[in-house]
Amino acid sequence: MLKILVRLYLITIVTFSAAIYLVPELVIGVFHERFMRYNMDQSRGLQSLLVEQFRQVPEERWQAMATQLDQRFAPLQVALVRVDDMTFSAPEQRRLRAGEDVIRLGDWGTRTLAVSPLNGQWAVSLEVPPDPLDVNLLYWSMNVLIGAALLACLLFWLRPHWRDLERLKQTARRLGQGQLSERTNIPPRSNIGELAAVFDTMADDIECLLNQQRDLLNAVSHELRTPLTRLDFGLALALSEDLPPASRDRLQGLVAHIRELDELVLELLSYSRLQNPARLPERVMVSLDEFVDSILGSFDEELEAPDTVLDVLMHGSLDRFVLDPRLTARAVQNLLRNAMRYCERRIQIGVRVNPEGCELWVDDDGIGIPEPDRERIFEPFYRLDRSRDRATGGFGLGLAISRRALEAQGGTLTAEPSPLGGARFRLWLPTVAC
Repeated sequence: MLKILVRLYLITIVTFSAAIYLVPELVIGVFHERFMRYNMDQSRGLQSLLVEQFRQVPEERWQAMATQLDQRFAPLQVALVRVDDMTFSAPEQRRLRAGEDVIRLGDWGTRTLAVSPLNGQWAVSLEVPPDPLDVNLLYWSMNVLIGAALLACLLFWLRPHWRDLERLKQTARRLGQGQLSERTNIPPRSNIGELAAVFDTMADDIECLLNQQRDLLNAVSHELRTPLTRLDFGLALALSEDLPPASRDRLQGLVAHIRELDELVLELLSYSRLQNPARLPERVMVSLDEFVDSILGSFDEELEAPDTVLDVLMHGSLDRFVLDPRLTARAVQNLLRNAMRYCERRIQIGVRVNPEGCELWVDDDGIGIPEPDRERIFEPFYRLDRSRDRATGGFGLGLAISRRALEAQGGTLTAEPSPLGGARFRLWLPTVAC
């Protein structure tokens, strides 16, 4: 609110100040002749009295008369001036020689100088002096009070807007955290009542769509597993009998396809669970070196291949760190499977901890990832090389699940070029209190 108030107040006060300065100048410039006639009419009587005072005495006493009148009219300044004085412009000198009065206007069209000719050489001037310091200070004080009044009005006007916008912001934040039933509850009479109503309608639609999507995915996944299990069991019984080699090979191929489909269902269930933002991650203090060892232990058989080298880099002192062991292990396992699928000979895992969080990366020396695809690979079912079959390319869910697992903990997962020549997947988890 403070930022909005300051900006709005600055715009208002600058516009107001510029208008006070520019608008009078513009109006006076457009209607200059009218202001001149008005001030001449206002000063004609006083100027006539001054001229009569001078003409009642001889010309040699005019200077003394001017001094005497200057003292009597103070703080107005009365002076005897020559018509050809250099302070007068050429048009003003012509008017004085023609026997006409001369008027000068100041701010807001007020009269600052009035000059009346006495003869062809001399004229009497009546000058309004500038305001004294204390009066100027009073004028500035009035401007300050006007600015304070504007600020109070803006604050009074902005407060309900700020209150409703804060409620809208908090509602949007809670919706993002998974509280799908949250609504603004802003009354229609509010200035943003229509916006809040549209927002609540949108929230209703989002809640309905997400619930339908989640229910459908869970139902389909669960319902698929039952017939898949029966098929797997039935084919296992069939394979236990004496069969011709060709029939056995076909049945074993069917078993492989069924188990592949079952694995896809499990991946879909995992992804569906991670889509629920209301699910709070488990916070456990773990020893990072033991955690990495336990993850690598699940890949013992795959890493026994003599043409694959895996290096582990532990940077600095690896203290214990707070994370969700299940979600983090799942994310790292998916990254390792992806690296083993596409590497040539070498995989490298690095871990670094600092006060801000924990950084873990997985490098490989494979084909790498083109820059336009480094974000798309985290989309569900997106496979970088569409010419590969699922035996090498997977289902396209592993990286999506890994990113979801990290985001559920407030972390990030990004892809970038690897120093080994392939791809690097950088995992980041912020430090949180246990």
